[in-house]
Amino acid sequence: MIYLNDKDIRSIGIDWRKLTGIIRDVAGIQHTSDCVHPLKPYLRFGDPDNRIIAMPAYVGGSIRMAGIKWIASFPHNHRLGLPRAHNTMILNEPVTGRPLAFIHSALLSGLRTAAVSGLMMEAFLKRRKPGGLRIGMLGWGPVGRLHLDMCRELLGEVIQSVTLYDPNGIDPASVPETLQAVTAIADDWRPVFRSADIFITCTVSPMRYLDEQPPAGALLLHVSLRDYMPESLAGLKVVVVDDWGEVCREDTDVEQLHKRFGLMESDTVSFPDAVCRDRLAAFPAEEPVLFSPMGLAVFDIAIAACYYHEALRLGIGKALEGNLS
Repeated sequence: MIYLNDKDIRSIGIDWRKLTGIIRDVAGIQHTSDCVHPLKPYLRFGDPDNRIIAMPAYVGGSIRMAGIKWIASFPHNHRLGLPRAHNTMILNEPVTGRPLAFIHSALLSGLRTAAVSGLMMEAFLKRRKPGGLRIGMLGWGPVGRLHLDMCRELLGEVIQSVTLYDPNGIDPASVPETLQAVTAIADDWRPVFRSADIFITCTVSPMRYLDEQPPAGALLLHVSLRDYMPESLAGLKVVVVDDWGEVCREDTDVEQLHKRFGLMESDTVSFPDAVCRDRLAAFPAEEPVLFSPMGLAVFDIAIAACYYHEALRLGIGKALEGNLS
């Protein structure tokens, strides 16, 4: 069994095209008997804003890995100078159940999140000419920065402009150097939202605030799940979810649309259908697309398996000895 942390993940490196390819492979088997992810439980105690989530999964196909992600989200940690989220994972050999790796890495969770967004972005861009794209993003924490780095690699020179907003401010020097010349930092969310072709929310907002209708033809990558006033999304015809049972709970915007406006699973497009079966082609290009991913353990396990195998190949990580008696 080996131990890996953020430093190890960074030393192995980040290849966004490889990571989105892994997500595509898993999406292709997501609803088969060779891919299992039970509904994840939320552990709450003390402060109701805090939660620890258990995310077990098995991924078959060429990946063949089982494991569990155990991620704590404590929104007020910033008061203590600590990260909001703490992510740990255990990987198990699927034939014997033998533990193979223990991973303590918030970065790994962020990589999965941005890679899923990247694959959705690729599926969306099949509907329109990719040149001159305007990227808008709310939130400049670790997940937001990873998303912009992903956009930089996957979209490259087709990015016309980037507009960012964070209520805590953004240091222009923290923007990837290759994008600094086309990046503007706004003092409000509205100009970011109104001008974006791809609009990304990576916030930790305690309340909903987006109260405008989405721009025509925009992709709304709704990473943070609880940003939109329900009325602003009520008229959407294209809502993509990674798993209806997961995302229609825990007071997400999708759950609000379900409760207040009757959105049903049959009204949505599944993530595998969007990225593997080109189901977005059935809708006019001017229709906005909302993608609300709750985050599935099958994607986490697959990404972690990739880094585990690379760590073995490169001799990275710390060996852990267990008691076999």
